[in-house]
Amino acid sequence: MAKVLVTGMSGTGKSTVLRRLGLRGYRVVDTDTDQWSHWVTLPDGSPDWVWREDAIGALLAEPDDGGLFVAGCKSNQGRFYPLFDHIVLLSAPADVLMARIAARTDNPYGKRSEERNLILHHLAVVEPLLRATATTEIDTRTPLEQVVTHLEHLANAPARPSSE
Repeated sequence: MAKVLVTGMSGTGKSTVLRRLGLRGYRVVDTDTDQWSHWVTLPDGSPDWVWREDAIGALLAEPDDGGLFVAGCKSNQGRFYPLFDHIVLLSAPADVLMARIAARTDNPYGKRSEERNLILHHLAVVEPLLRATATTEIDTRTPLEQVVTHLEHLANAPARPSSE
């Protein structure tokens, strides 16, 4: 079975689809925790929440006997793309993202105006970069069950050809 990275902007549904895939018996890892990510200071002095490369490397080195879905959107995730069979971008328009973020109760990120502005900035600047490197894009305005089923099919599909 495949190792699938599920990436995208805040509010696209990464955590929601991971929960649903977990209920279906797949191994799922949300990297927005201290176990998988940590803060670093960039050369310009700004903070960045990046993957713990040793932890992610060890996770991806494990056998993929039952399918693995890893969710996150980190500036260093591209270093690990060769270790994934599929890179899936979840996407939705800005108004949909903002409505979801305003309504969610399990994650405080995006409630402050400066966070919402940063999300919109990332949508304009980061999402096109993710789209250029994704092997699949799923518009999450479609019903949740369809999104989850699409991801489930990817876990059972042949891996993308190696670029090496």
